[in-house]
Amino acid sequence: MSALKWRGWVVGLVALAGLLVFAPLGLYVWASGGAGGADAAAAPRPALEGVRVTGCRIDPASRRVVATVEAAGRPEGPGAYVVTVEFRDSARAEPGGRTAQSLVRIPGVAVGVTESAEALGPVWPVATVPWCGAEAAAFTPLSPQPRR
Repeated sequence: MSALKWRGWVVGLVALAGLLVFAPLGLYVWASGGAGGADAAAAPRPALEGVRVTGCRIDPASRRVVATVEAAGRPEGPGAYVVTVEFRDSARAEPGGRTAQSLVRIPGVAVGVTESAEALGPVWPVATVPWCGAEAAAFTPLSPQPRR
């Protein structure tokens, strides 16, 4: 077999292998609605986008970490947030580093309003500075009150 014919077979086999690998991926993306489009614009935004930690301090009396959490109202209406706040030794998670979590509930957040609450963390050692951050959040819309 000549070298030119051999290259033709190699190119054909590589093209076939690429088709076998990428065709199912393309079909999956196509069947799931693609990456974006009209459905992506209508999808609700994640609750974590409306939440941020604005303060992280150690209470002098109890030596516990206190994180101030703010939640912004969402366009779909009033509701309540449940936020998981994480307390660590540093902003980057380190293996073997000190870490703890706490939940805080922020009820009655109206559209266009920012509400805040404080999350109480663990007792913190004297020699370290804590880092506080929002790890996760869930938003529950308030159901409309029935009219009488």
